[in-house]
Amino acid sequence: MQLTILGGGGFRVPLVYGALLTDRGEGRVTRVTLHDLDPARLSAVARVLAEQAAGIPDAPEVTATTDLDEALRGADFVFSAIRVGGLEGRAADERVALELGVLGQETVGAGGIAYGLRTVPVAVDIARRVARLAPDAWVINFTNPAGLVTEAMSHHLGDRVIGICDSPVGLARRVARILGADPDRASADYVGLNHLGWLRGLRVDGRDELPRLLADPEALGSFEEGRLFGPEWLMSLGAIPNEYLHYYYFNRETVRAYQEAEQTRGAFLRDQQARFYDEMALPDTPALAAWDRTRAEREATYMAENRDAAGVGERDADDLESGGYEKVALALMRAIARDERTTLILNVRNRTTLRVLDEDAVIEVPCLVDANGAHPLSVAPLPGHATGLVCAVKAVEREVLAAAGSGSRATAAKAFALHPLVDSVTVAHRLVEGYTSVHPGLAYLKRP
Repeated sequence: MQLTILGGGGFRVPLVYGALLTDRGEGRVTRVTLHDLDPARLSAVARVLAEQAAGIPDAPEVTATTDLDEALRGADFVFSAIRVGGLEGRAADERVALELGVLGQETVGAGGIAYGLRTVPVAVDIARRVARLAPDAWVINFTNPAGLVTEAMSHHLGDRVIGICDSPVGLARRVARILGADPDRASADYVGLNHLGWLRGLRVDGRDELPRLLADPEALGSFEEGRLFGPEWLMSLGAIPNEYLHYYYFNRETVRAYQEAEQTRGAFLRDQQARFYDEMALPDTPALAAWDRTRAEREATYMAENRDAAGVGERDADDLESGGYEKVALALMRAIARDERTTLILNVRNRTTLRVLDEDAVIEVPCLVDANGAHPLSVAPLPGHATGLVCAVKAVEREVLAAAGSGSRATAAKAFALHPLVDSVTVAHRLVEGYTSVHPGLAYLKRP
């Protein structure tokens, strides 16, 4: 099988290739095509992959190209992992928002809207090309904001595009470990949108063990989400929120922490990865060692501002393990290619899963995956507090899609103004002005 990775010069691509190297089964990926607009980044990542594959027989063959159509032809699976505007764009998203006193995180609030406005047109173009050049391919979307971008691509690819995120899996695995359960045997009741979901149950051998955790304040405070949100709040909710809900529940504290930080997350990653790629420009640099060192620093500093706002210090070693988005992607490909039925938390079209949303709305829920794709499993209705947030944020996503399709600045301003973390129509218009002034990719937004 051929796997094409769009954004193939991206820093996290070696995680995907490392997962592919562990797969020795029939029907595995044997060819990987990397596509990126930056030849130097492609070359750097290809060197890391070559060192990963050293000594491994029958490692997937790797080729690289800057020609998108060439990359798509013949693909069985397409990973979309692009970053429109690069990390400089992410840093600008954060800076513009913070100057106006609102959150600039890349998937949540004003920053997520700005990122979506410049990413959706590119993602739609990719979806159209896939439909024309590789109509039988499955697209696995990593590109943020993952739910929004997956929904935009689904208008052209239907159910053949599936969004993935490692946050829900990481959350479920952390909770399982706290409960003394095997994470691989636990079944999560998780529901919401991407970066806006709640773990409501964790079944082990048919029994929901989450109530036992929610009744134990000491245990609740012993892992990442418990430290972020506080045991009392988790007990009040009766669920464990995705870590990104910290931006909603503690918005003022988080915005202040971001404003007081020496660097925003985007600026940190921009500078860190620039050093990595500069180092990789030297022919004698040990590629894999340089990548491993950079990744360790990246993981240790993840969501540092939120932990500062919560006063919980550095991450524990047990919390450094993510859900492993590369492992989720591999499991998804294997289930489809080999009809190995499995259950994964994915971003898919709603159908009738959540009745407060329409059928085409992309949601994040457990899905049964087989050769015919991902099928959302039935879930209990959302509680009132979650329904309000999910419906409000989905309405914002729809305005982003409308603005991207029409090029209307007024619709873009409406998207900002409707977001729960942007509390002013005046600020919304200033955000549009600020973002269009720093992002050439938003030049398509026109005044009436």
